[in-house]
Amino acid sequence: MKKYFGVSRNVFFLGIVSMLNDFSSEMIQAIMPIFLTATLGAPVFVVGLIEGIADALASVLKIVFGWVSDKWKIRKKFAVAGYILSVSTRPFLTLVSSFWHIFFLRSIDRIGKGMRDAPRDALISESTDFDMVGKSFGFHRMMDTFGGMMGPLLVFLLLPVFFGSYQLIFLVAFGIGALAVITFVFVEEPVHKEEKIPVVAPRMNFSFLRSNRRFSLFLFSIFIFGLGTLPIALLLLRAPSIGIDVKYVPIFYLIYHIAFLTAAFPLGKIADSFGRRRIIVLGFFAALVSYISLIFVETFFGLVISFILFGIYSAATDGVERAIAARWVDAHSLAMGQGLLNAAVGISALLAGGIGGLLWTYVSPEATFVYAATLSLVGSLLFIFLLNVRFKDAKEAV
Repeated sequence: MKKYFGVSRNVFFLGIVSMLNDFSSEMIQAIMPIFLTATLGAPVFVVGLIEGIADALASVLKIVFGWVSDKWKIRKKFAVAGYILSVSTRPFLTLVSSFWHIFFLRSIDRIGKGMRDAPRDALISESTDFDMVGKSFGFHRMMDTFGGMMGPLLVFLLLPVFFGSYQLIFLVAFGIGALAVITFVFVEEPVHKEEKIPVVAPRMNFSFLRSNRRFSLFLFSIFIFGLGTLPIALLLLRAPSIGIDVKYVPIFYLIYHIAFLTAAFPLGKIADSFGRRRIIVLGFFAALVSYISLIFVETFFGLVISFILFGIYSAATDGVERAIAARWVDAHSLAMGQGLLNAAVGISALLAGGIGGLLWTYVSPEATFVYAATLSLVGSLLFIFLLNVRFKDAKEAV
């Protein structure tokens, strides 16, 4: 199998696809809050409502399309359809005149995400040797993050050239997103060998989780930890809350992305030899220390350290969690396993954002980070429990 930068052909080009798509989507997300509030006159709470409902929709659909992908053994077609659906909404942003139009388009965009994520992750897993799974997911997440960094940077450079026209930004984002879809011509659908004994795809119910207790406990621990995983927007608000000028807020966002980008690939590679669960524990510890530091931070430098730690947390967990999910379910449930993991992360993040926002508004910013640190500690301890428990249905070597 030919390698590109140490990963398989499919993994490499799927990384290019995600880089281009995130480049496109982050261009839009960088200006969407301002576009909603300043241009369309939406109340601030509507911004959170649109994102919350849209992300919850995507989280549920990841389970559905993960199951369907496993049942029909189709990966690439679902992934392509999902990307096409998301990208196709972007030129219509130039025509909107109400925040309800944004809600409709954003929901379609997230339906596309729900359709593509689990089949794409299963495609990565099926295109990778067993001992290279962590490296492959780490590479994919690194490319994804690089695109996410470049999107806001390009917006920053283009807005003065376009005389502040958001509509032209939307069109450029659509063009870059179209390139992501075109790149799929280089991705191949894995060949599935015919089974001597017919295998029945898992039913769309909780029997899948009951039959794999270790994976169920893994999902539960990720969900509990996720209840304390605050959205990056709340972390960024910590800067002005301690008296740092708002013009420096993008710098902290950039620091987070640089830390993530720098750590994601090597941590994924190390996870394949050192142990994926150990790397996740390392990431959980980094998040815990980050939240604790955010409770007491009072200086610019202290906030820089907090965001570096949070970037390391994201790098140590995102791709590695997906690698574990790929190895703790059988080959006929890969996409459903990825869908359940994505749903656990997405739904818990939605709840964390809501609870964190309420605590920030009605108690204090410090209370928000105390909550995050507490749930992170509980989730970490629950996950560490996995290291010392053996189940007959578990797959080892992770």
